[in-house]
Order: sequence, then C-alpha cells, then structure tokens
Amino acid sequence: MINKVRADALEMLSVVPDGASIAIGGFGLTGVPVMLCHALCELDRRDLHIVSNNAGIDPTGVGRLVGEGRIRKFTGSFPSNKEFFTSFHSGSVELELVPQGTLAERMRAAGAGIPAFYTPTSAGTDLATGSYPARYDGEGQVTAWLSPKDVRVFGGVACVLETALATDFAFVKSYKADRLGNLAFRLASRNFNVPAAMAGRVTFCESQSIVEVGEIDPDGVHLPGIFVQHVIESQLGKFDAPTRGASL
Repeated sequence: MINKVRADALEMLSVVPDGASIAIGGFGLTGVPVMLCHALCELDRRDLHIVSNNAGIDPTGVGRLVGEGRIRKFTGSFPSNKEFFTSFHSGSVELELVPQGTLAERMRAAGAGIPAFYTPTSAGTDLATGSYPARYDGEGQVTAWLSPKDVRVFGGVACVLETALATDFAFVKSYKADRLGNLAFRLASRNFNVPAAMAGRVTFCESQSIVEVGEIDPDGVHLPGIFVQHVIESQLGKFDAPTRGASL
C-alpha cells in the first residue's frame, strides 16, 4: 500500500545534494516550509539554486539559507531581505529576477509539460531587453546581465518568451496531507506552493497535519499526490538556527 509519510526530516532530505535546484513554496511569511529549509541547513548543503517568490526573512526559511551563504543563485520576484542584497552586491550570489505571475506560470508550466509560453508581462522593460544586472563582482561592478528575451506581437501586443522552470526538488508546506500525498492548503499559502510542487522532479511536503485517506474532501484537494513523493508532519523549531549543532 502506498505510504508517502516519512518520520525523519534529515533522512528524508539526505538525497538532496550540494548544487541542487529547489523550488520553495510560500507567500511572504505564509505557507513557508521552514522546517525543511532548516533541516537542509543541518545537512550542510551548499551551492544551491533556490526558486522562490521571496528570499525569506532573516534568519528563518530561505532567509537562513541566504544568511549562511548556501545559495549560489536565486530565481524569484522579491529578494526581500538585507542579507540577500549584501550577498548579491558582493558577488557571491546570482539573481534572476522574474515577475511574480510569470514565476508562478513558469513553475506550473514545468509540471504541465509546457516547454515555453509568451506573456506581455515585462515586455519593453530591463527584464526583457537584457539590461538588468544578474551578478556583481566584489567591487560592486556588474559582471553579468539577464539574457534578452525573444519578443513577438500577438493581437498588437508585444509579448516575451518565457521558458518552463523545472527544478531538481521542491519544498512545500500544506495545511493537510494524507499518506498518498494529496495536499490541501489554506488561503494565501496556496499561491506558490502549488506551482512550486509541480516544478520539482521530487517534491517534499511539510504538512501541519497528516490525515487518513478520504479525510480531505476530493473537491478540497488542491494538489493531487501524483506531484508529491514525500510527506512529513511539521515540527516547527526542531531545526531552528539557535539549536544548530545540538543533538537532533
């Protein structure tokens, strides 16, 4: 019988190597898989490419990954903490800035088998013309720019080509999960967790609660288990930074 529920976060995430690309769900402070991010820090993974709406809040979640220098590239809409910009402008991390709706659709497209699509969002801006900095050196000089995008006109509207954004892994946080990996989210936590889960080739879910199969009404399943390989019940605080190095 299928059972995707796991008991140990460190053992579960041990398959994630250095250098992996990871889509991480959450919207601001809502629906962020904090325990999974912190467990990854405990495993001392580095050189990561993180795909997320925002770069976290210091020192939790993605913010902790940033603060501990574990990210080599960030793809997202709101690199929203001071620690990230310090790293970015010092040349230690690369930035791929993506409009919010485009980010969600690029991840969803990866899970839906759509290789690319055109959208009017960002047409005519620095993000489309190759004029936005992607990397700095240690002296604060730009060393790389975002690549210019193909532009076509549809119905008189200029649209840019965006490619699907698949990642090696995905970390998401659900309100409820069952042992088959069916997930239900609450309110704004649904915004990016669903497309992030679809983007990952292997998806890990941290859930507030795990219920029996059938306890989530079929109409209340926001993401079917076909997109989820591993589920673990959330234990907030277990891997937080202040306890790092202690017996787990």
